Amino acid sequence: MSAGDKVQNAAEKAAGNVKEGVGKATDNEELEAEGKMDQAEAGAKQAGENVKDAAKNAGDSLRDGFKD
Repeated sequence: MSAGDKVQNAAEKAAGNVKEGVGKATDNEELEAEGKMDQAEAGAKQAGENVKDAAKNAGDSLRDGFKD
């Protein structure tokens, strides 16, 4: 995962957290739910990036094993 992706996912998660908090504070269930959804989406993106990184690392390790 690139550093830019990590920062973007963290920012989206933080924004979702703020939305959720504002929704709770103003008793706006729709805004609260939207904030929770934003956080879930950011978490899913991060998980997908982690899987891609793991697959790349596994491929690199396998390739390096054949070099020796």
